[in-house]
Amino acid sequence: MEANKEWYVLHTYSGYENKVKENIEMRKESMKMHDHIFRIMVPEEEVIEVKDGVEKKVVDKTFPGYVLVEMIMSDEAWFIVRNTPGVTGFVGSHGAGSKPSPLLDEEIAAILSDVPASQPKVKLDVTVGDYVEITDGAFSGLSGQIEEIDEEHDKLKVVIEMFGRETVAELDTTQVKKENH
Repeated sequence: MEANKEWYVLHTYSGYENKVKENIEMRKESMKMHDHIFRIMVPEEEVIEVKDGVEKKVVDKTFPGYVLVEMIMSDEAWFIVRNTPGVTGFVGSHGAGSKPSPLLDEEIAAILSDVPASQPKVKLDVTVGDYVEITDGAFSGLSGQIEEIDEEHDKLKVVIEMFGRETVAELDTTQVKKENH
């Protein structure tokens, strides 16, 4: 039996991540697997959703449809986790009863360090072509039309009119609010 605790990724039915986590916790208790199954995690991040000018903090799953499990891979632990309701399989397993590959140390370190950042992301309910009012920064008070949205970096390219000509301003999503046109 391997004696190394390692992180594994489970694939679950989307929307059932927290239920799978609960189920594994209960099975771990009832089957006395404390020395094989350790932490179970559903990676999440806090985002600010803006809809109709109203800001609301919500928690989004970082990896929808996946749950992370820290465990010592033994036949019994593998069987218990694999057969938990809602689990469709281990990521990195090639089927036919083969054991999955664990996450690399740097992969889990990146995921664990990503746990809540100091400032939540802002999720604006906007699309290309929408008009926004700039509420912060050098262009504060001006309005413009969204030309491009970079969701990964929370940036917008907004066309504004300055000195009688159109200029493109790159802004953070925190610097604007949607105009009701």
